[in-house]
Amino acid sequence: MSVIEDVARPAPRPQPIPVRIGAPRAGPSRAVVLRKDRWWVQPLVTGLGLFAFVVYATWAAFRNGHYFVGLDQARNYLSPLYSPCLAPSCPSAVRWGPVLPSNWTVSPAILILIFPLAFRLTCYYYRKTYYRAFWLSPPACAVADAGSVSTKPNGFRKRYTGETRFPLVLQNVHRYTWYFTFVFAVLLTYDAIEAFRFPGRIGMGLGTIILVANSVLIWAYQLGCHACRHLSGGNLKKFSKAPVRLWIWTNLTTPLNKHHQLFAWLSLMTIVVSDFYIYLVSSGAFTDPRLF
Repeated sequence: MSVIEDVARPAPRPQPIPVRIGAPRAGPSRAVVLRKDRWWVQPLVTGLGLFAFVVYATWAAFRNGHYFVGLDQARNYLSPLYSPCLAPSCPSAVRWGPVLPSNWTVSPAILILIFPLAFRLTCYYYRKTYYRAFWLSPPACAVADAGSVSTKPNGFRKRYTGETRFPLVLQNVHRYTWYFTFVFAVLLTYDAIEAFRFPGRIGMGLGTIILVANSVLIWAYQLGCHACRHLSGGNLKKFSKAPVRLWIWTNLTTPLNKHHQLFAWLSLMTIVVSDFYIYLVSSGAFTDPRLF
């Protein structure tokens, strides 16, 4: 082989390290740059989006007020962050039992948010999002893991344990949190229906549309969940023996699952929009426009 041919030969590509529980952490070394594009944009944007939601949800939960627009304003709007309404100050029209004690001072939203947040924190899509955005594990495909730099001979400082140790082993409760949030999806649907109740008649305001949109997107996210898809089509050897489950798996959960990421973000945004809109109307910032 000539010298020219030897110089022109491309450098060998780095070989990927297989991922195995208990083995050294896989992934490329930080010294190897496999991507030249702006791979950091997606984890940055999603990380900022999740951080913004956490900040807003914390403020809204500790606000402990202006979460209901009642019949005194000719409306019946309840914030999704405070549904079901458990506080002693809840109007009888939206009160759900058991009502908290009369001396209860902590915002009821803190108790309510435990279940939806547990569902979203353990969601497969959200796991990938905050693992990449906050833990850099890994920040993107073909990008070095935050734990992949070391002075050890193998080049990696940690052993890969996946989600087999505390606290990540708690991610396995995701399928069980789905059942709790299914109840919340039903409650938010009820709240959306109640939003059509106007004094003496059925009506519609801008808030009605917002709450209906929130309910629809919550269901799209709920039914497109991987746990729901497994519930409808898992543990079956023959779909022919379960035609109803086959129809649900084929026509409902699978199509929604293909857009699970989209519905995860849209439903998160409509929760914020719904709560903030009700806060503005309840606090008197403006009047909810009536459409009919």
